[in-house]
Amino acid sequence: MNLSKVKMIATDMDGTLLNTNHEVSTRFFNVFKALQEHNILFVAASGRPHYSIVDKLEKIKDDIIVVAENGGVVIKNNNVLLTKTINKNDLTAVVNQFNKLAQVNAIFCTQEKAYFLLENTALAEYLAEFYPNYEVITSINDIRADVIKIALYHDTCSETYLLPHIKNIDAIYDVRVSSKNWVDISSKSANKGFAIKMLQDKYNIKADETLIFGDYNNDIEMLKTAKYSYAMSNAHPNVKETANYQTKSNNEFGVEVVLEQLLEAKKQS
Repeated sequence: MNLSKVKMIATDMDGTLLNTNHEVSTRFFNVFKALQEHNILFVAASGRPHYSIVDKLEKIKDDIIVVAENGGVVIKNNNVLLTKTINKNDLTAVVNQFNKLAQVNAIFCTQEKAYFLLENTALAEYLAEFYPNYEVITSINDIRADVIKIALYHDTCSETYLLPHIKNIDAIYDVRVSSKNWVDISSKSANKGFAIKMLQDKYNIKADETLIFGDYNNDIEMLKTAKYSYAMSNAHPNVKETANYQTKSNNEFGVEVVLEQLLEAKKQS
């Protein structure tokens, strides 16, 4: 393995770069400073919205590219490089796929705000960790912007109790289990892999010059774009099967450990 060739790093946030308290470590920010000396492109790629990712990475927001909403929007220094939205005329049909299911709460994600269509309004405070700019609505007619992604939250397990009931729309939309409690619905090709491939083409970066970290199924396409693809030890089995390598868990600084190895490889090359 020759990490000295790496020119671009992309990492998922929750379950990967963030610990279970949704925090970015001081250790990471120290490593990031060293990465800048090598002109390595850094990409934060998450199911979170852009404003939430930027909030977590406030210290370095002007020095990174953000792939938000699972690839539905890509932004660098407030310049939108890519956006993919769900047709407004299709929203009702999509909602009809899940609105009769129990324990399901829908979040309609736009670039600036999330709209919560909640079965349990007490859940809003918890969801605000992921979508701090939000508005609780009673009808999708209250949505006043283009929807990039529909995030469905299930209280128990999204993969078991939610995915089987909406999998049939996969021919039209990208339907992705993004964590234990979440299933995301996006337009086709609105995934992290498509976004990373676009960035590779834009900056002339090859797969063997790309380093990727992920932990859940919405990271799989992204992991496939890189030779140096890492699954966290806490990752979903599908992710471990896809990735070429494995690192420690998000609570054990799994991302930071590999980035420190990369810096050492750069130093020795």
